[in-house]
Amino acid sequence: MRAKKTSGTPVKVRKRRWTKDDTELTLLSVPTLIWYLIFSYLPMFGIIIAFKQYKLAPGGHGFIYNLFHSDWAGFSNFEYFFSSNSFTMLLRNTILYNIVFIIISATVAVGGALMLSNMINKKGSKIYQTMMFLPYFMSWVVISYFVYALLTPEKGLMNGLITALGGDPVMWYQEAKYWPFILVLLNTWKGMGYGMVMYLASITGIDPALYEAAVMDGATKTQQMRHITLPGIKPVFVMMLILDCGKIFNSDFGLFYQVTGQIPASLYETVSTFDTFIYKAMQSTAPIGQTAAASFFQAICSCGTILFANWVVSKIDNENRII
Repeated sequence: MRAKKTSGTPVKVRKRRWTKDDTELTLLSVPTLIWYLIFSYLPMFGIIIAFKQYKLAPGGHGFIYNLFHSDWAGFSNFEYFFSSNSFTMLLRNTILYNIVFIIISATVAVGGALMLSNMINKKGSKIYQTMMFLPYFMSWVVISYFVYALLTPEKGLMNGLITALGGDPVMWYQEAKYWPFILVLLNTWKGMGYGMVMYLASITGIDPALYEAAVMDGATKTQQMRHITLPGIKPVFVMMLILDCGKIFNSDFGLFYQVTGQIPASLYETVSTFDTFIYKAMQSTAPIGQTAAASFFQAICSCGTILFANWVVSKIDNENRII
């Protein structure tokens, strides 16, 4: 024991000892720690590639040897990326798509969770919840085939309906103006089930006594939702919003690359994002240092946005911040 001096009498502070619970919790965390070390922290060594002019050294050496014996490029890889003709377009598409995704997905998820939680038939609510959650498990590759079956110019279902109604077929994969709406619709459809489950779990955790007291006071369903349900799911909503802000400089590669048919030239200006640009650059003859610089820029911006969002939340509502 040790004594801690205060303004009054000294207070004895008991030194904390390692307990059996600490050992058990540590052992439980070891697999997760190993996973993060291997797949999250160890690959961070590759950040050095963004500052190197990577070249293969003669003699058939391995990647690590070539990396250390390559010349330092400083920030020239970043300068090339920032000065490229595609940077402004990629930045615009990535940010704007993600802002729209966050707003619409959050609105649909919260609205769907509120509707399902207020259904009288709970069995029907479970069925609807399962049906809405199923698209989340589907791969974008599978979804891309369904989209192609709908939009293919020759025998697609959409063009079949349009021609049956007397209209002219639409060349969907050559008309860029339709794809922002298609991508937003598909992203919302695929992710709304996961979001609703998160909010439904929060609604289930609200004390039923609050609703009983509100009914006794004569509160309507709208008033119960406004004064009980929405404040009850507010912590989860803020947490999801902060995490989504951390992804604002990233995009769902499968959505933008697979669904659009690997981004044809006619859609390049409309659907290209940082992720698709990096993937195509890796397949081309572009130096690996330039693609690494673009990826590193994404990581830095994502870290900055999530910290900024958390800081804004701490100023508005300090109790619901993450960090």
